[in-house]
Amino acid sequence: MPTTESSKKIKFEGHATYEIVVHGFLSADWSDRLSGLQITSSSPENDAVETTSLVGPIRDQAQLNGVLDTLYNLHLTILKVERVGD
Repeated sequence: MPTTESSKKIKFEGHATYEIVVHGFLSADWSDRLSGLQITSSSPENDAVETTSLVGPIRDQAQLNGVLDTLYNLHLTILKVERVGD
């Protein structure tokens, strides 16, 4: 598979802070099951779609995969996964 210039810069080693945004509501009670990520739901305005943001440290790719698998198993559509800091 060919690699693009931007994909060459991504490294999945070590600790980093991520923001994950999903379509729909997710209670803050799920934080413990989702690696302690801070969970914030947005209120829909003008018939906009409700979204939930999860932010916090992820220690490695395996932990990130576990969080994403849990969200998938909850039938939440993942809208964004972004590394926001080291």
